[in-house]
Amino acid sequence: MVSRVIPVDPFDLVIFGGTGDLAQRKILPALFRRHCAGQLTGAERIIGAARTELSSTEYRTIVAEALRKHAGSKACGGGALEAFLEQVSYVALDAKGEVGWTALSDQLRPVEQAPVRVFYFSVAPGLFGPLAERVQRYGLANADTRIVVEKPFGRDLASARDLNRTLAGHFDEGQIYRIDHYLGKETVQNLMAVRFGNMLFEPLWNSQYVDHIQITVAETVGVEGREEYYERAGAMRDMMQNHLMQLLCLIAMEPPAKFDPDAVRDEKLKVIRALDPVEPHHIVRGQYQARLDPEAPHPSYRGLVNNPRSTTESYVALKAHISNWRWAGTPFYLRTGKRLVNRSSVINVMFKDAPHSIFGAEAGRHANHLKIRLQPNEGITLSVTIKEPGQGGMRLVDVPLDMSFAEALGPEGGDPPDAYERLIMDVVRGNQTLFMRGDEVEAAWAWTDPLIAGWKSRGDVPKPYESGSTGPGDADLLMRRDGREWRGINP
Repeated sequence: MVSRVIPVDPFDLVIFGGTGDLAQRKILPALFRRHCAGQLTGAERIIGAARTELSSTEYRTIVAEALRKHAGSKACGGGALEAFLEQVSYVALDAKGEVGWTALSDQLRPVEQAPVRVFYFSVAPGLFGPLAERVQRYGLANADTRIVVEKPFGRDLASARDLNRTLAGHFDEGQIYRIDHYLGKETVQNLMAVRFGNMLFEPLWNSQYVDHIQITVAETVGVEGREEYYERAGAMRDMMQNHLMQLLCLIAMEPPAKFDPDAVRDEKLKVIRALDPVEPHHIVRGQYQARLDPEAPHPSYRGLVNNPRSTTESYVALKAHISNWRWAGTPFYLRTGKRLVNRSSVINVMFKDAPHSIFGAEAGRHANHLKIRLQPNEGITLSVTIKEPGQGGMRLVDVPLDMSFAEALGPEGGDPPDAYERLIMDVVRGNQTLFMRGDEVEAAWAWTDPLIAGWKSRGDVPKPYESGSTGPGDADLLMRRDGREWRGINP
């Protein structure tokens, strides 16, 4: 299957923090891959901006090395790298001062040559305000200007509101793109296609037929390299409030009237606002311990952050309810953690048993199960009940109808574009469907803040769990109290 590539209009893109890790690891490789795919016309201008004093030639050397390291198998030859680097330049700039802003203005082309201007704030949130103010004050913005901001979008409701007010003081909401790379994943977008493009599923997508839904985002890595940030954030702020919340919204939302940015985000917002407060006994927090295996040792969470009394969670699981007509009474179980047994992001939709079995008790209990694999091995598995082959009566067995995107869609399905490729191109096109709106961010924090405040006021300490496991045992008890079990964390 061949994917149709539609070139985008010429644009100027400024990466504030252009020498940083995110720019080198994600943003620049994404742009280069789109260049290789033919989506960039060659009329683009990509400007790195940071405090480091560099010439454009020196910056191109940094960019070239980053692309060789991070562009991976999608890198292309035939002079493509040299052609891409010709579009790259650099400005030394002070985000909080006045140095470099005139030089940046000189590098931007007139509106008639490149009407779309994108300013990517690949910097700490504390710099969003100064950058937004200076972009406006130096006349760098026009009607087709977009700004891209990375998470965290605040660390609580108050700071999220402050951040939104700051950005709104300089740009319209339609110009602000809050990027959550999870929404750029092909399989995450496929959640909407599976739900709203197939008559098979949508009539059953409610509390009458669905017993419960599990959302798991498991990581094998620890917090190495992010110790300072993670100790302040924890799994709740880092993953649950944004990534898993977005997956929950896409699974639970009502069909929008059309595939339109505000229509989609309106329905997601309704889900967040319908979430019930979570009871304390429906939350489990964990913290990974050291691994002593001589072949693959690694320190504990507390050892890495150098805080033997740390109460920051590296794992969180919870049971949530959505109070609306579609989902009343159906629990949603969410879990995420670091140093778990496998890397896996998966949604399991567990359907109810048949109301009456005509095959008798000896046939056992059987229920359909839809498994949506987001990463790795992206695909969908539907478990159905059939008769087990052979003599001896009606014995039932569950078998999977398995569709791997890699096998079903060929090379394009097996090697999908990186999330940043899709999202950056959507910014250039002016499509905000896969970006979070300000009120959506605030609603997510309004639900999250009481959970964090609750365990702090109670003095809760995360439960220790073994590295390479499925998490703390209390998370299993959370499910067993309801007569249910977590699905395995499988790659």
